[in-house]
Amino acid sequence: MVVLDDRALNRASLARQLLLEPAELAPHDAVAHLCGLQAQEPQEPFVGLWSRLRAFDPAELSELLTERRVVRTHLMRRTIHLLTAQDVLAWRTRHEAMLLQRVLGVYRRELAGVDLDELASAGREVLAGGEPQSMADLGRAVASRWPGTSSRALGETLVGALIPVAQLPPRGLWRTGGAARYLPISTWLGHEVEPESPGDEAGRELVRRYLAAFGPAATADIRAWSGLAGLPGAVKAVREELVSFRDERGRELLDLPDAPRPDPDVPAPVRFLPAFDNAVLGYHDRSRVIDDEHRGLSVAGERVVLVDGRVAGTWRCADGTVSIAPLHRLSRRDRTEVLERGGALASFLSDGNSDRARVE
Repeated sequence: MVVLDDRALNRASLARQLLLEPAELAPHDAVAHLCGLQAQEPQEPFVGLWSRLRAFDPAELSELLTERRVVRTHLMRRTIHLLTAQDVLAWRTRHEAMLLQRVLGVYRRELAGVDLDELASAGREVLAGGEPQSMADLGRAVASRWPGTSSRALGETLVGALIPVAQLPPRGLWRTGGAARYLPISTWLGHEVEPESPGDEAGRELVRRYLAAFGPAATADIRAWSGLAGLPGAVKAVREELVSFRDERGRELLDLPDAPRPDPDVPAPVRFLPAFDNAVLGYHDRSRVIDDEHRGLSVAGERVVLVDGRVAGTWRCADGTVSIAPLHRLSRRDRTEVLERGGALASFLSDGNSDRARVE
């Protein structure tokens, strides 16, 4: 079995994540290819797409949200993701058990004695009026039925697990704030989420789509990305469609036969990633992109800079200036490229009013 070292895996991941060279894709198609973008920080997906697409106008992504072609919702790992409407409808039921399990992991004790079916029914009654609700308002609206139970636990259980909901604009629009307000996905999109699929077709499609956007990868990587423990059956069902490799640690890696696996020596340009970008978070073993000693950056919400395809620093933007904090000494050439790309990012974030970048 062919062994792929970290550099080979790095270049494959960059290619799948549209980070090796700018993609000629519309924002909707990029969101679909990437299986969504993690989006609990509402403005971060704009940077994620700017870093990946040859020509990205943030107004296009805002329009997709208002036209209901992309949706903000809890899904993978029970975090807010920005996904296409089609994927939300197709995948939500497959994530249902995981979403509930994770909510109960936080609130099981507080929800003791609460009938979850009754809670879901009460929440749907409140939302049936068509008026968007915040999580707090929804919790307070049903709290009288369960005196002694915190309204926060009730609201988060409804929004995070029991009722498939969309988080509505203006939250998530370019340069627009707004509290998180929710309506049922069926109300917002005009379609019910798809029921459990025969033979777990949804699970099989998740495996294929994950590998197209993240592969080659181990089953542990698929689980870490999705939060789903119940995918071994789906992997087994599609295994004959896949090819196998091993990494330097001896793990079996699966992949689609015709997916890109570039030469490890292909140059990788500097890229600026937003907080919680799935190019880093989408794996159990993240060593293909980030050194183990810096792994904590990927879960702490730090925005990172890729140099030669690997996390080499963090960045922030304030007063029109992008400031880069390297994790190690940069060569003169790398420093020049980081400053050039940082200046372009400053221009994007300031609507062309500044192109200032500095290495701290």
